[in-house]
Amino acid sequence: MAAASPGERLNVAMIGYSFMGRAHAQAWSTVGRHFDLPVQPHMKVVVGRSAEKVEEARAKLGFEEAATDWREVVARDDIDIVDICTPGSSHHEIAIAALEAGKHVLCEKPLANTVEEAQAMADAAEKARVNGVRSMVAFNYRRVPALAHAKQLIEQGVIGDIRHVRAVYLQDWIVDPEFPLVWRLQADLAGSGALGDIGAHIIDLAQHLTGATVEELTGHTHTFVTERPLAEGSDGLSATGSGGTGPVTVDDAALVIARMSDGALATFEASRFATGRKNGLRIELNGSKGSIAFDLERLNELELFTADGTPATEGFRRILVTEGDQPYMEAWWPPGHIIGWEHSFVHEVRDLLVAIAEGKDPQPGFAEGLQVQQVLDAVQSASDQRGWVTVPE
Repeated sequence: MAAASPGERLNVAMIGYSFMGRAHAQAWSTVGRHFDLPVQPHMKVVVGRSAEKVEEARAKLGFEEAATDWREVVARDDIDIVDICTPGSSHHEIAIAALEAGKHVLCEKPLANTVEEAQAMADAAEKARVNGVRSMVAFNYRRVPALAHAKQLIEQGVIGDIRHVRAVYLQDWIVDPEFPLVWRLQADLAGSGALGDIGAHIIDLAQHLTGATVEELTGHTHTFVTERPLAEGSDGLSATGSGGTGPVTVDDAALVIARMSDGALATFEASRFATGRKNGLRIELNGSKGSIAFDLERLNELELFTADGTPATEGFRRILVTEGDQPYMEAWWPPGHIIGWEHSFVHEVRDLLVAIAEGKDPQPGFAEGLQVQQVLDAVQSASDQRGWVTVPE
């Protein structure tokens, strides 16, 4: 598949339609209304397991068709992009089939459930790349304008050499021990718990912002509630039954201390048991000349400290990232008119479409997804071994 022609229509097949599917569908439907695109996405088909439910999703989300057989859809000649929004257990099979069929692929994070699966996906992506097929991992927080602006400031040397990275991602949606055993709490479907679900985000974000990688780490994972009621989850993928309980086979929380390749020290904390925290992603980077901090629950703001030589008046200052010359903001509203969480997905598909049109590799690709998977695997190994683990290059 060669680079797309200017103005060409690219048909999108989205596999999965629940939480992430709705976020991605909103992005596909919105991106062309705000950004000037070199190619035009068309929401061709949405795929799910239940014919009735996927038809409801089609009507609600705005796709042209609904289907229940992803293999048949991926093989169709009229499909150009496959967007994978399913649990991690199916990423490997769908992505490789799509790449071998010559389709561009957008895959939700983490890339896979295991390093072996991620390696196979990265290999398939590299092989398809020779034929102009592009692939991308959906680490959407890279596309939050405030974080993209932070990346620019760091690259410009505004805060100097990075010495500390401090990142947390805290939620509380499973604090109640009576919350049912949904698929995200089952290792065979989700791969891991808080570690892969939200920890992957802050690991990728730290590496992206600093331009460095996690080289060595020690960590611990823990499960607070080991048994939960059996009930069908909202995605229809959890254990089913009436009465009784089943084992939770993933972690509820993970803590990591790491050394980065640029010499910085990093800490990561991911928990779905942080009572009162709904979507509390916060990252702070301390450098030799200043610091930058970001809080997802204040998505349009960035905190910046730079030393000016007058300690009596120095302090963190708030930057409102809504100006037209700040990343992505030229497509949206007048200064001060804030955007939301869903816009990060719009920016994500915009960047993918531009890369496809220009015949370039979108970032992060499957190789970057594999590297994050190796960090996740190292954290689990460190927890099991109660020691330090080196992350493979």
